[in-house]
Amino acid sequence: MNQQLFVPVLGQGLYDITSQVVSEVSRSGIDDGLVTLFVQHTSASLLIQENADPAVQTDLQNWLNRLVPENDPLYTHVEEGPDDMPAHIKAALTAVSLSIPVMQGALTLGVWQGIYLWEHRHHQGAERRLILNIQSG
Repeated sequence: MNQQLFVPVLGQGLYDITSQVVSEVSRSGIDDGLVTLFVQHTSASLLIQENADPAVQTDLQNWLNRLVPENDPLYTHVEEGPDDMPAHIKAALTAVSLSIPVMQGALTLGVWQGIYLWEHRHHQGAERRLILNIQSG
């Protein structure tokens, strides 16, 4: 089963999409299988990360922004703004797809794990499209 998920974004940051994925897995009715997520953009990524303390998300965002700064004179791809090339680099350093096993009808995430879309651009009011593939095992 393939499904598209649309995630509205309001600028850089991590957006918790766990409930959307859980809902689709539940709706699929599979007991055991595999969920694969894929983000169809070159300036956003996906990750599984701690969902208990929001400071983790802030620290990750701050760390990646320090690692890949805006306005670096090395960048030649600058037509779309100072956040565009850094966003492409950040997406290249992180993941654009995730696979999560499903057992007994539920995602096998750990107690403190959540699924996040990581938006790397500053733009407001955008929407990111993800492909969700659910396979019965």
